[in-house]
Amino acid sequence: MQGYGIFMKKLISVVILSIVAFSVQAERTGEEIYSKSCTFCHSTGVAGAPKKGDAAAWNTRLEQGVDAAIASIKTGKGAMPPKGMCNDCSDAEYKIAIDYMKN
Repeated sequence: MQGYGIFMKKLISVVILSIVAFSVQAERTGEEIYSKSCTFCHSTGVAGAPKKGDAAAWNTRLEQGVDAAIASIKTGKGAMPPKGMCNDCSDAEYKIAIDYMKN
């Protein structure tokens, strides 16, 4: 029975460490997010999506601020689905992706 207690303590330790490691996951770079989720539409301008590197088009989209743009991303806009193909992006990562595509 004593072996079971040691096993359970080790198991609980592993679970806790896994949760901590998952919760402190580093943010992805703009290039990583773009390559995974944004490139299909924003590389060619599909359905009016502002192209990567087209600062003028991005500035027009960002006239109401980055927070308004992120809100649009989260709800979807035009042909862009909610969360813009990045269902696991944080608000900070959306901002990183916008900055990457704008510049």
